[in-house]
Amino acid sequence: MSREPDGLAELLPQWHRLRDAERGEPLRALLAVIAEQVDLVRDGVEQGYEDLFVETAAPWVLPYLGDLVGYTPLPGYERVPTGGLGGAGVEESRRRLAEALAPRRDVAATVAHRRRKGTLHLLEEMAQEIVGWPARAVEFSRLVSHHQPVRLYGSGSPAADSRRLERGRLADVRDGARLDLAGTPFTATARSVDVRRAGSARRQGGLSPAGLGLFVWRLKPYHVTRAPAYCIDRARSLYTFSILGNDSPLVTRPVPEPSATHIATIDNVPAHIRRRQLADRLADHYGPGKSFTIWRDGQDEPVPMSDIVVANLSQWRYRPRRGQVAVDPELGRIAFGSRSAPRQGVWVTYHYAFGDDTGGGEYPRERDTSPAAEFYRVGPGQRFQKIMDAYEEWRGDRRAGRCGPEGVIEITHSGAYQEQLDFDLERGDRLELRAAEGCRPVIRLLDWYSNRPDALNIRAQDDCPPGRDAPRIVLDGLLITGRGLHVSGPVGAVVLRHCTLVPGWSLEPECDPHSPEEPSLVLERTTACVQIERSILGTIEVIGDEVNHDPLPIHIRDSLLDATGHDREALSAPDCRLAHAALHAHRTTVIGEVHTHAVEIGENSVFTGQMRVARRGVGCLRYSYVPPGSRTPRRHRCQPDLSGGEPLRPLFTSERYGTPGYGRLSDACPPGIRRGADDGSEMGVFHDLYEPQREDSLRARLAEYTPAGTDAGIIPVT
Repeated sequence: MSREPDGLAELLPQWHRLRDAERGEPLRALLAVIAEQVDLVRDGVEQGYEDLFVETAAPWVLPYLGDLVGYTPLPGYERVPTGGLGGAGVEESRRRLAEALAPRRDVAATVAHRRRKGTLHLLEEMAQEIVGWPARAVEFSRLVSHHQPVRLYGSGSPAADSRRLERGRLADVRDGARLDLAGTPFTATARSVDVRRAGSARRQGGLSPAGLGLFVWRLKPYHVTRAPAYCIDRARSLYTFSILGNDSPLVTRPVPEPSATHIATIDNVPAHIRRRQLADRLADHYGPGKSFTIWRDGQDEPVPMSDIVVANLSQWRYRPRRGQVAVDPELGRIAFGSRSAPRQGVWVTYHYAFGDDTGGGEYPRERDTSPAAEFYRVGPGQRFQKIMDAYEEWRGDRRAGRCGPEGVIEITHSGAYQEQLDFDLERGDRLELRAAEGCRPVIRLLDWYSNRPDALNIRAQDDCPPGRDAPRIVLDGLLITGRGLHVSGPVGAVVLRHCTLVPGWSLEPECDPHSPEEPSLVLERTTACVQIERSILGTIEVIGDEVNHDPLPIHIRDSLLDATGHDREALSAPDCRLAHAALHAHRTTVIGEVHTHAVEIGENSVFTGQMRVARRGVGCLRYSYVPPGSRTPRRHRCQPDLSGGEPLRPLFTSERYGTPGYGRLSDACPPGIRRGADDGSEMGVFHDLYEPQREDSLRARLAEYTPAGTDAGIIPVT
């Protein structure tokens, strides 16, 4: 539409407009059409001026501006769709292609990056901006040991002589802090040249003595706020930061760098805290708003810093003195003095490392809550202190007609709840048990009864009809330990979203499962449609009625199904029989065997154990790994089918829940799996991290901005 449809008509003399009005204003309509075209010409002229600047240029101009300043597109843009949508979809595809070829921010920063080419802080900045990895750039040539040229000393300033002495300096055995950092990205100790690896290092991206190393931290730091610690030994007052009782290494809470030219230090990256580092710089890591904090006996003020001592608690041999609190950051352990043991509990705030926003955690989660839902909040300072009290209140309001069918029980802090949970659902119920934003509550299911199981029970009454009136329950943002979930009756849907059902129910100190044979989810004679999204859980056991009911649909997305062993059943019926279920797996890692009725779809997933499917004529597996000898539906570009008979299997950084690298594919994993998804990313639960594409993009930029005559290599720290 024209901005001034009557602009030309207003320029006519009054008597022309009067005569035009008498005839129905045909002249005014004609001038409005002409004014619209004039406005288009005016907009084109104005846009032509704005296209000279990257901040205001149209998207289609950005690739041309990038070509003028020498911008090179990152790998992966060829996968952006360019057409085939028809109508307005073509313009949208062209815009997306232009933004992929030359993002506005990258084109605008190209000139500034050219001026800073070859500087270490630029390489660190690009790692953060392009791939989102905190990084530290190291110039290896300055760490190569060599003889000091004595004749040069005294020829320059004292500062220059001091720098020469520091360059290539050998190890000083009296400097414990320096020795503690030896072998890390922050080392200042010189090393000898290894000529045997120089050639291969240069071919792999450059670890030659004259090259650069970009150390990157791929694991993200996550925090747990004011959560209860776990008491390992009450007699000796031994605790762990993790409420599951396992060792959990603490990581630094990264602080922003002070300037753009600053080289990252150990405080600016999510690095694991070392004992010597914590002992030398306790004030930088301990206290509110820092890496970790400890409270005792319900006090508002944390344990004083003067009472904290750093010790090696690997064998629990160190005994702190009276009034002292010993902390081992490398294991995540705490020990109190024998005469100053806490009587009312210990609470901690700390940071740990993990791969992505999966399982129970305090990270932000997307919510879709109905406006008609009734809220019942549980936690300190709230109306309810127990989950079952809030549930009973909701059920009473529901039966009395004081609220609708939708109820939300929200837990408002990262505490632990030891109570028996039994949810009996009626017709049309819509119940959601979830963690509040920024919280990670823990539900500990204990041995309450000696004559029946102590699982979290979800039951539906037998008179509940199937279809839209079937009850539905959602668990969101919870960590459940001690037992699993038991679903029975005609439940409509069970949704697990951002939850952790600890594989093996609980953990030993070394992160070994306590009960590896026990299932995390039991579906007994139910019609529930199970939806698992971004969650971690153990074995799923299906006890179904194969005669009167259809197979249960089980949808798993971006999750990890862990049977704690490749030869254990991750999905099956009792006695290793076929589960009466139809599996839908998208971007999922399954550690264990799968014995099921059907697999409707399995894509971009990893199955480490044998798969046995009854109905092989239904469904499809695509871009996934399935062990040789498995009986599956038809497969499309799966591994190891494409390996030509060569042995190929996935390699993980860790297969034990509770460790930082849990479920991540190792860097030594074959490329057919690490880049085997349909979009070139890795198979499994961490598919959406797109780490292979990130590496390619970062290598392309390093090749462009590395100092002349040097090589640059990407060295993952985590």
